[in-house]
Amino acid sequence: MRAEAPTLGIDFGTSNSAVSFTGADGVARLVPLEGTATTLPTAVFFNAEDQRAYFGREAIALYLAGVEGRLMRSLKSLLGSSLLAEETAVGGTMLSFQAIIARFLAELRARTGKHVGAEARRAVIGRPVHFVDDDPERDRRAQAALAQAAASAGFDEVAFELEPIAAALDYERRVTRESLVLVVDIGGGTSDFTLVRLGPDRMRNADRASDVLATAGVHIGGTDYDQKLNLRQVMPLLGFRHVGPTGREVPSPPFLDLSSWHLIHWMTTPKMVRQVRQLRSDYADTRLHDRLMTVLDQHLGHLLASEVEQAKIRSSMSGQPAAVDLSAVERGLHAVIGPDEMARDLDSLLGQVVDCAGSCVRAAGLQPQALDAIYLTGGSSALRPFQALLRQRFPGTAIVEGDLFGGVAMGLALKAAAAAPACTAARS
Repeated sequence: MRAEAPTLGIDFGTSNSAVSFTGADGVARLVPLEGTATTLPTAVFFNAEDQRAYFGREAIALYLAGVEGRLMRSLKSLLGSSLLAEETAVGGTMLSFQAIIARFLAELRARTGKHVGAEARRAVIGRPVHFVDDDPERDRRAQAALAQAAASAGFDEVAFELEPIAAALDYERRVTRESLVLVVDIGGGTSDFTLVRLGPDRMRNADRASDVLATAGVHIGGTDYDQKLNLRQVMPLLGFRHVGPTGREVPSPPFLDLSSWHLIHWMTTPKMVRQVRQLRSDYADTRLHDRLMTVLDQHLGHLLASEVEQAKIRSSMSGQPAAVDLSAVERGLHAVIGPDEMARDLDSLLGQVVDCAGSCVRAAGLQPQALDAIYLTGGSSALRPFQALLRQRFPGTAIVEGDLFGGVAMGLALKAAAAAPACTAARS
């Protein structure tokens, strides 16, 4: 007998994505999307050699192994931008970025179908508080574009829930008394905050709107931290901020693009390579220009960005400096990222994020000391300098780490299960 397809909870993330569903027992379970891993890097690689699309870790591995093709990451960051409808050359054809997002969502749906034994047609998808800061119309278009991509991926019914609220639903299962909790969701592209009342008695209510006291968000996340660390620690080794023989700095746009995940591929186009090659006369130390050309000629931009990201993660977990391996560019070349470097280089960005957390609490008319807990989800919430700054701004408040990569998806699945009858009635 064929299994009944569940309504999925989909956390489509800037850096990583996850899918969850609730079983007959009402327990939310994450779907193993790549081997045993319950997260799938939001990455697509269009292999020019076999004309196939690959996803997740496999996509990144193929690109870094030097297979000819096109790697695309941070697709979510394009939602709400003018680039979304533009077409780009992939695999010998032209596809819009929205169509590529649809391909990725279809892959999530297909992998989940293999796991549960049925093809899902309904989903609750997480969304940040703001896809686009201070522009409600562009924000509305971003959600509409994601809904259209989901429809193209095979979903007949799609609902949306704020990602921090989804995280709160997952956390609520562990709360033993009514609590006032600030949910902090630091993803790859956005930082979102929700001040919410949680408790065993409240979780039985179908409508939780009255439990949400305030929400806030800012378009800063893990990829912004990676870019800043890349610019400060790695790009100077290629000539960023280098002063040439005329006393002027080497133009900065190539380094800004080369440190931004979704723009790295532009730097490998023949036009951009020619333009950067012509910058050699702007260098007093031409060894730096040689390194830059090696990165472009050998398509090492994504490798460098990945090394920065991994060093950030290692340093955050260990509390010790971590090396950024740049030996692919030049033998023995490396940079170092540690807690001190992160605290210094990310000070402005982290300050803006924590300011947003404070604004969320003030919007509810409360003081920081009124909170029972701060609940963290999203991979970049593990950054030690970020947690240290939170403790300074919210002294004495318990900081609780949830499932940093799966909590939102599980909360979305719980939301889907609670809203299942209404979702069925709302077929579009």
